[in-house]
Amino acid sequence: MTDDPPDDSGGLSRRGRWRVLLVLCLTEITSWGVLYYAFPVLAPTLAEDTGWSISTVTAAFSAGLVVSALVGIPVGRLLDRRGPRWVMTAGSLIGVPAIVAVATAESLPWFFAAWLLVGVAQAAVFYPPAFAALTRWWGRDRVRALTALTLVAGLASTVFAPLTAALLDPFGWRGTYLVLAVVLAAVTVPAHLVGLRGRWPEPVEDAETTPVDDDDRTAGSIARSRPFVLLVVAVCLGAFTAFAVTVNQVPLLIERGMSTSLAAWALGLGGVGQVLGRLGYSPLTRRTGTRGRAVLILGLLALTTLLLAVLPGPPLALIAAAMLAGAARGIYTLLQATALSDRWPARFYGRLNGILTAPVMLAIAISPWAGSALADLLGGYPPVFVILAAASLAAAMLALATVPAAELNRRRA
Repeated sequence: MTDDPPDDSGGLSRRGRWRVLLVLCLTEITSWGVLYYAFPVLAPTLAEDTGWSISTVTAAFSAGLVVSALVGIPVGRLLDRRGPRWVMTAGSLIGVPAIVAVATAESLPWFFAAWLLVGVAQAAVFYPPAFAALTRWWGRDRVRALTALTLVAGLASTVFAPLTAALLDPFGWRGTYLVLAVVLAAVTVPAHLVGLRGRWPEPVEDAETTPVDDDDRTAGSIARSRPFVLLVVAVCLGAFTAFAVTVNQVPLLIERGMSTSLAAWALGLGGVGQVLGRLGYSPLTRRTGTRGRAVLILGLLALTTLLLAVLPGPPLALIAAAMLAGAARGIYTLLQATALSDRWPARFYGRLNGILTAPVMLAIAISPWAGSALADLLGGYPPVFVILAAASLAAAMLALATVPAAELNRRRA
């Protein structure tokens, strides 16, 4: 099988770019479904069967996310040099035995070690390498591709949560993970190996990308700059808020008097809001600048989180608030995906994204535990959501200073 003929930039043809996008849509749904969303469905049964506490098994899951964050840095460097094909194929190949190891773990150290290996796989197959692939191959049209990917991949929980639950009764948690390992192998390994073929092109810069000053010629110098450091902090605060709201929303709504099933439906409808929010990102990019867009989205995240904190009811209003919060989370995902390419040259995307992803994944990893711990400390979830809203508002303020001086000077000229 031969590669598609390249376009004028040395990358893929139009057909090849669409092939890459479709492949990544399929593999992101599967990778997130197996390596992430299956766990919260299986965790209660897993804990009951093994005698390990929920907090202990969740700690193993979080440890894998920490490893994913750390491994993401060298993965970013490999992506810049080699492209996504072999990196993402290797991640899939690692993920299969890692999930098998989780399924067959008989001791807690083995279980933790298995999740650490899962973390290595996550670093090579989750959003960051997929975003890097689309950013480089789609070039100036990257926002459309990133929007399509996150819209489709947002269905990972919709597909794999009920699938996992359906497998649980006949197979148990161990058998379910073994079945999911087969699914991961059958879908993602050949898809990454065959579907991501093609020449890795030189990055295409456009008029909206910040030019690199004489003292800003390397990824290292950009990473040490004030705008990049502030961007990392802002994105970390936004991610911490978004994921803490997602995980802790159900207990908050139960405190507001909703039943567990109705609270779960509210969370599910928040996923619908997430898709709607992502649909609005592309028009937003045409009407806002880099800095204004970041402030607006992070402010929206703060506002919707605060609404959940202060709204006492009725249930219909709380469900509407949950959908608004989902929309804010959805559009935030795309803000994070484009934050680097909106500010710095695309040739540095993989390395800078690896540096950015590490602390972001750490923030995501601790957010479930932090939310529940703060709720215990403060006597309930509403004060927690006020704190989360304040964190996102702080991120919006920091976003004002995340645009490099070169772009600001160009816009004033």
